[in-house]
Amino acid sequence: MGKPSRVNQTTLSDFLLLGISELPEEQTLLFVIFLGMYLVTMMGNLLIILAITSDPHLHTPMYFFLANLSITDACFTSASIPKMLVNMHTQSQTISYSGCFAQLYFLLVCGGLDNLLLAVMAYDRYVAICQPLHYSTTMSPRLCALMLSICWVLTNCPALTHTLLLTRVTFCAHKAIPHFYCDPNALLKLACSDTCINELMIITMGLLFLAAPLLLIVLSYVHISWAVFGISSPRGRWKAFSTCGSHLTVVLLFYGSLMGVYLLPPSTHSAERESRVAILYMVIIPMLNPFIYSLRNKDMNEALSKLFGSGKTIFLP
Repeated sequence: MGKPSRVNQTTLSDFLLLGISELPEEQTLLFVIFLGMYLVTMMGNLLIILAITSDPHLHTPMYFFLANLSITDACFTSASIPKMLVNMHTQSQTISYSGCFAQLYFLLVCGGLDNLLLAVMAYDRYVAICQPLHYSTTMSPRLCALMLSICWVLTNCPALTHTLLLTRVTFCAHKAIPHFYCDPNALLKLACSDTCINELMIITMGLLFLAAPLLLIVLSYVHISWAVFGISSPRGRWKAFSTCGSHLTVVLLFYGSLMGVYLLPPSTHSAERESRVAILYMVIIPMLNPFIYSLRNKDMNEALSKLFGSGKTIFLP
Protein backbone atom coordinates (compact mmCIF):
# COMPACT_ATOMS: atom_id res chain seq x y z
CA MET A 1 0.00 0.00 0.00
CA GLY A 2 1.36 3.36 -1.00
CA LYS A 3 4.57 1.96 -2.57
CA PRO A 4 5.55 2.71 -6.18
CA SER A 5 4.20 0.27 -8.73
CA ARG A 6 7.67 -0.91 -9.62
CA VAL A 7 8.13 -2.17 -6.06
CA ASN A 8 4.67 -3.79 -5.95
CA GLN A 9 5.51 -5.84 -9.04
CA THR A 10 8.56 -7.46 -7.48
CA THR A 11 8.51 -10.82 -5.72
CA LEU A 12 9.59 -11.41 -2.14
CA SER A 13 12.93 -12.78 -3.37
CA ASP A 14 13.74 -9.74 -5.52
CA PHE A 15 16.11 -6.95 -4.59
CA LEU A 16 15.84 -3.42 -5.94
CA LEU A 17 18.91 -1.75 -7.44
CA LEU A 18 18.18 1.97 -7.15
CA GLY A 19 20.94 2.73 -9.65
CA ILE A 20 22.73 6.00 -10.24
CA SER A 21 19.64 8.13 -10.76
CA GLU A 22 15.94 7.48 -10.21
CA LEU A 23 14.86 10.32 -12.51
CA PRO A 24 13.19 8.81 -15.62
CA GLU A 25 14.31 11.69 -17.85
CA GLU A 26 17.98 10.89 -17.15
CA GLN A 27 17.78 7.17 -17.93
CA THR A 28 18.20 7.46 -21.71
CA LEU A 29 21.29 9.69 -21.45
CA LEU A 30 22.85 7.47 -18.79
CA PHE A 31 22.09 4.38 -20.87
CA VAL A 32 23.90 5.82 -23.90
CA ILE A 33 26.90 6.96 -21.82
CA PHE A 34 27.38 3.66 -19.99
CA LEU A 35 26.74 1.57 -23.08
CA GLY A 36 29.47 3.53 -24.88
CA MET A 37 31.88 3.13 -21.96
CA TYR A 38 31.15 -0.58 -21.73
CA LEU A 39 31.77 -1.14 -25.44
CA VAL A 40 35.04 0.83 -25.30
CA THR A 41 36.12 -1.21 -22.27
CA MET A 42 35.40 -4.53 -23.92
CA MET A 43 36.99 -3.53 -27.23
CA GLY A 44 40.10 -2.06 -25.61
CA ASN A 45 40.77 -5.06 -23.38
CA LEU A 46 40.04 -7.48 -26.22
CA LEU A 47 42.62 -5.70 -28.40
CA ILE A 48 45.21 -5.93 -25.62
CA ILE A 49 44.57 -9.69 -25.29
CA LEU A 50 44.72 -10.24 -29.08
CA ALA A 51 47.90 -8.17 -29.45
CA ILE A 52 49.69 -10.09 -26.70
CA THR A 53 48.61 -13.54 -27.87
CA SER A 54 49.40 -12.85 -31.54
CA ASP A 55 52.87 -11.31 -31.10
CA PRO A 56 55.65 -13.74 -29.99
CA HIS A 57 57.73 -10.76 -28.77
CA LEU A 58 55.11 -10.15 -26.08
CA HIS A 59 55.17 -13.70 -24.72
CA THR A 60 56.92 -12.56 -21.56
CA PRO A 61 55.86 -12.61 -17.88
CA MET A 62 54.95 -8.91 -17.84
CA TYR A 63 52.58 -9.22 -20.81
CA PHE A 64 51.28 -12.60 -19.61
CA PHE A 65 50.00 -10.93 -16.45
CA LEU A 66 48.79 -7.90 -18.43
CA ALA A 67 46.67 -10.17 -20.65
CA ASN A 68 45.15 -11.75 -17.55
CA LEU A 69 44.52 -8.29 -16.08
CA SER A 70 42.65 -7.34 -19.26
CA ILE A 71 40.53 -10.50 -19.03
CA THR A 72 39.78 -9.73 -15.39
CA ASP A 73 38.89 -6.10 -16.15
CA ALA A 74 36.50 -7.19 -18.90
CA CYS A 75 34.81 -9.69 -16.57
CA PHE A 76 34.75 -7.20 -13.68
CA THR A 77 32.86 -4.65 -15.76
CA SER A 78 30.60 -7.31 -17.30
CA ALA A 79 29.50 -8.49 -13.85
CA SER A 80 27.60 -5.26 -13.18
CA ILE A 81 27.18 -2.97 -16.20
CA PRO A 82 25.00 -5.19 -18.47
CA LYS A 83 22.42 -5.61 -15.68
CA MET A 84 22.47 -1.87 -15.04
CA LEU A 85 21.92 -1.22 -18.77
CA VAL A 86 19.02 -3.68 -18.88
CA ASN A 87 17.38 -2.00 -15.88
CA MET A 88 17.81 1.43 -17.47
CA HIS A 89 16.37 0.23 -20.78
CA THR A 90 13.37 -1.51 -19.21
CA GLN A 91 12.83 1.17 -16.55
CA SER A 92 13.04 -1.58 -13.95
CA GLN A 93 15.05 -1.75 -10.74
CA THR A 94 14.75 -5.43 -9.90
CA ILE A 95 17.40 -8.10 -9.64
CA SER A 96 16.54 -11.61 -8.51
CA TYR A 97 17.83 -13.11 -5.27
CA SER A 98 20.02 -15.63 -7.13
CA GLY A 99 21.09 -13.01 -9.68
CA CYS A 100 22.19 -10.64 -6.92
CA PHE A 101 24.37 -13.24 -5.21
CA ALA A 102 25.81 -14.47 -8.52
CA GLN A 103 26.73 -10.89 -9.37
CA LEU A 104 28.26 -10.40 -5.93
CA TYR A 105 30.38 -13.54 -6.30
CA PHE A 106 31.81 -12.53 -9.68
CA LEU A 107 32.46 -8.97 -8.49
CA LEU A 108 34.38 -10.27 -5.48
CA VAL A 109 36.40 -12.70 -7.61
CA CYS A 110 37.26 -10.18 -10.32
CA GLY A 111 37.89 -7.35 -7.88
CA GLY A 112 40.18 -9.56 -5.82
CA LEU A 113 42.00 -10.76 -8.93
CA ASP A 114 42.57 -7.16 -10.01
CA ASN A 115 44.29 -6.42 -6.71
CA LEU A 116 46.40 -9.59 -6.66
CA LEU A 117 47.44 -9.26 -10.31
CA LEU A 118 48.59 -5.69 -9.72
CA ALA A 119 50.71 -7.01 -6.82
CA VAL A 120 52.16 -9.80 -8.96
CA MET A 121 52.95 -7.32 -11.74
CA ALA A 122 54.75 -5.12 -9.19
CA TYR A 123 56.84 -8.13 -8.15
CA ASP A 124 57.62 -8.80 -11.83
CA ARG A 125 58.92 -5.23 -12.23
CA TYR A 126 60.94 -5.62 -9.00
CA VAL A 127 62.70 -8.72 -10.34
CA ALA A 128 63.25 -7.12 -13.77
CA ILE A 129 64.88 -3.99 -12.32
CA CYS A 130 66.52 -5.21 -9.10
CA GLN A 131 67.60 -8.68 -10.29
CA PRO A 132 67.88 -8.36 -14.08
CA LEU A 133 70.46 -11.16 -14.47
CA HIS A 134 68.15 -13.64 -12.77
CA TYR A 135 64.91 -12.43 -14.37
CA SER A 136 64.52 -15.23 -16.94
CA THR A 137 65.11 -17.95 -14.35
CA THR A 138 63.16 -16.35 -11.51
CA MET A 139 60.11 -15.43 -13.61
CA SER A 140 59.92 -18.80 -15.35
CA PRO A 141 56.73 -19.86 -17.17
CA ARG A 142 56.12 -22.43 -14.45
CA LEU A 143 56.34 -19.82 -11.67
CA CYS A 144 54.09 -17.42 -13.60
CA ALA A 145 51.45 -20.13 -14.04
CA LEU A 146 51.77 -21.03 -10.36
CA MET A 147 51.34 -17.41 -9.23
CA LEU A 148 48.28 -17.01 -11.46
CA SER A 149 46.79 -20.22 -10.04
CA ILE A 150 47.41 -19.01 -6.49
CA CYS A 151 45.68 -15.72 -7.33
CA TRP A 152 42.63 -17.62 -8.58
CA VAL A 153 42.48 -19.82 -5.47
CA LEU A 154 42.97 -16.86 -3.11
CA THR A 155 40.06 -15.01 -4.72
CA ASN A 156 37.61 -17.84 -5.42
CA CYS A 157 37.66 -19.48 -1.99
CA PRO A 158 36.95 -16.35 0.13
CA ALA A 159 34.49 -14.97 -2.47
CA LEU A 160 32.53 -18.22 -2.53
CA THR A 161 32.60 -18.47 1.27
CA HIS A 162 31.39 -14.88 1.68
CA THR A 163 28.61 -15.38 -0.86
CA LEU A 164 27.41 -18.61 0.77
CA LEU A 165 27.44 -16.95 4.20
CA LEU A 166 25.26 -14.16 2.84
CA THR A 167 22.68 -16.69 1.63
CA ARG A 168 22.13 -17.63 5.30
CA VAL A 169 21.20 -14.05 6.19
CA THR A 170 17.53 -13.16 6.63
CA PHE A 171 16.63 -9.94 4.85
CA CYS A 172 13.92 -7.49 5.83
CA ALA A 173 10.89 -6.80 3.65
CA HIS A 174 12.40 -3.59 2.25
CA LYS A 175 15.17 -4.72 -0.10
CA ALA A 176 16.26 -1.52 -1.85
CA ILE A 177 20.01 -1.36 -2.52
CA PRO A 178 21.19 2.25 -3.09
CA HIS A 179 23.71 1.20 -5.76
CA PHE A 180 23.79 0.00 -9.35
CA TYR A 181 25.18 -3.38 -8.23
CA CYS A 182 24.81 -5.74 -5.26
CA ASP A 183 27.20 -4.15 -2.82
CA PRO A 184 27.99 -6.46 0.16
CA ASN A 185 27.94 -3.66 2.74
CA ALA A 186 24.59 -2.41 1.43
CA LEU A 187 23.19 -5.95 1.56
CA LEU A 188 24.18 -6.34 5.22
CA LYS A 189 22.33 -3.13 6.06
CA LEU A 190 19.13 -4.80 4.84
CA ALA A 191 19.60 -7.81 7.14
CA CYS A 192 17.18 -8.65 9.94
CA SER A 193 19.40 -11.38 11.40
CA ASP A 194 22.84 -11.48 13.01
CA THR A 195 25.62 -10.50 10.58
CA CYS A 196 28.73 -10.63 12.82
CA ILE A 197 30.29 -13.47 10.82
CA ASN A 198 29.57 -11.69 7.54
CA GLU A 199 31.14 -8.45 8.80
CA LEU A 200 34.20 -10.39 9.97
CA MET A 201 34.42 -11.96 6.53
CA ILE A 202 34.35 -8.51 4.89
CA ILE A 203 37.24 -7.38 7.11
CA THR A 204 39.18 -10.57 6.28
CA MET A 205 38.63 -10.09 2.56
CA GLY A 206 39.64 -6.44 2.86
CA LEU A 207 42.95 -7.46 4.42
CA LEU A 208 43.47 -10.21 1.84
CA PHE A 209 42.42 -8.31 -1.28
CA LEU A 210 43.36 -4.72 -0.39
CA ALA A 211 45.89 -4.39 2.41
CA ALA A 212 48.16 -7.35 1.56
CA PRO A 213 48.47 -6.60 -2.20
CA LEU A 214 48.99 -2.89 -1.52
CA LEU A 215 51.74 -3.70 0.99
CA LEU A 216 53.48 -5.94 -1.56
CA ILE A 217 53.22 -3.21 -4.20
CA VAL A 218 54.65 -0.57 -1.87
CA LEU A 219 57.55 -2.84 -0.82
CA SER A 220 58.29 -3.66 -4.47
CA TYR A 221 58.42 0.00 -5.45
CA VAL A 222 60.57 0.90 -2.46
CA HIS A 223 63.19 -1.61 -3.64
CA ILE A 224 62.73 -0.47 -7.25
CA SER A 225 63.30 3.16 -6.22
CA TRP A 226 66.49 2.26 -4.36
CA ALA A 227 67.77 0.37 -7.39
CA VAL A 228 66.81 3.09 -9.87
CA PHE A 229 68.35 5.93 -7.86
CA GLY A 230 71.51 3.85 -7.61
CA ILE A 231 71.98 4.10 -11.38
CA SER A 232 74.51 6.83 -12.17
CA SER A 233 73.18 7.72 -15.63
CA PRO A 234 70.03 9.93 -15.68
CA ARG A 235 69.03 8.28 -18.95
CA GLY A 236 69.49 4.86 -17.39
CA ARG A 237 67.34 5.85 -14.41
CA TRP A 238 64.58 7.12 -16.67
CA LYS A 239 64.70 4.00 -18.88
CA ALA A 240 64.50 1.70 -15.84
CA PHE A 241 61.66 3.55 -14.15
CA SER A 242 59.70 4.15 -17.38
CA THR A 243 58.97 0.42 -17.57
CA CYS A 244 56.92 0.85 -14.37
CA GLY A 245 55.07 4.00 -15.42
CA SER A 246 51.93 2.33 -16.80
CA HIS A 247 51.61 -0.08 -13.90
CA LEU A 248 52.18 2.65 -11.32
CA THR A 249 49.53 4.85 -12.96
CA VAL A 250 46.95 2.05 -12.81
CA VAL A 251 47.85 1.28 -9.18
CA LEU A 252 47.41 4.92 -8.14
CA LEU A 253 44.07 5.22 -9.92
CA PHE A 254 42.72 1.90 -8.63
CA TYR A 255 43.80 2.14 -5.01
CA GLY A 256 43.11 5.87 -4.86
CA SER A 257 39.46 5.27 -5.74
CA LEU A 258 39.14 2.34 -3.32
CA MET A 259 40.62 4.35 -0.47
CA GLY A 260 38.12 7.09 -1.24
CA VAL A 261 35.39 4.62 -0.25
CA TYR A 262 36.89 2.53 2.53
CA LEU A 263 39.39 4.73 4.36
CA LEU A 264 37.43 7.95 4.84
CA PRO A 265 35.39 8.38 8.05
CA PRO A 266 31.90 6.81 7.96
CA SER A 267 30.36 10.24 8.53
CA THR A 268 31.55 11.28 5.05
CA HIS A 269 29.96 8.29 3.35
CA SER A 270 26.78 8.52 1.30
CA ALA A 271 25.15 6.12 -1.14
CA GLU A 272 25.45 8.63 -3.98
CA ARG A 273 29.14 9.27 -3.31
CA GLU A 274 29.96 5.56 -3.02
CA SER A 275 28.16 4.86 -6.30
CA ARG A 276 30.20 7.53 -8.08
CA VAL A 277 33.48 6.17 -6.72
CA ALA A 278 32.37 2.64 -7.64
CA ILE A 279 31.85 3.83 -11.22
CA LEU A 280 35.46 5.03 -11.19
CA TYR A 281 37.07 1.72 -10.23
CA MET A 282 34.48 -0.61 -11.81
CA VAL A 283 33.91 1.18 -15.13
CA ILE A 284 36.29 4.04 -15.87
CA ILE A 285 39.59 2.48 -14.77
CA PRO A 286 39.01 -0.81 -16.68
CA MET A 287 38.18 1.36 -19.70
CA LEU A 288 41.36 3.43 -19.32
CA ASN A 289 43.74 0.52 -18.63
CA PRO A 290 44.18 -0.52 -22.30
CA PHE A 291 45.05 3.08 -23.23
CA ILE A 292 47.45 3.45 -20.30
CA TYR A 293 49.27 0.23 -21.17
CA SER A 294 49.40 0.78 -24.93
CA LEU A 295 49.90 4.46 -25.75
CA ARG A 296 53.17 4.81 -23.81
CA ASN A 297 54.43 1.28 -24.52
CA LYS A 298 56.42 0.89 -27.72
CA ASP A 299 56.22 -2.93 -27.85
CA MET A 300 52.48 -2.95 -27.26
CA ASN A 301 51.99 -0.15 -29.76
CA GLU A 302 53.89 -2.05 -32.44
CA ALA A 303 51.93 -5.24 -31.70
CA LEU A 304 48.63 -3.36 -32.09
CA SER A 305 49.87 -1.86 -35.37
CA LYS A 306 50.68 -5.36 -36.67
CA LEU A 307 47.27 -6.54 -35.53
CA PHE A 308 45.64 -3.88 -37.70
CA GLY A 309 48.07 -4.53 -40.55
CA SER A 310 49.56 -1.05 -40.33
CA GLY A 311 53.14 0.05 -39.94
CA LYS A 312 52.16 3.26 -38.19
CA THR A 313 52.40 3.64 -34.42
CA ILE A 314 50.93 6.09 -31.95
CA PHE A 315 53.63 5.69 -29.33
CA LEU A 316 53.93 8.65 -26.99
CA PRO A 317 57.53 9.40 -25.96
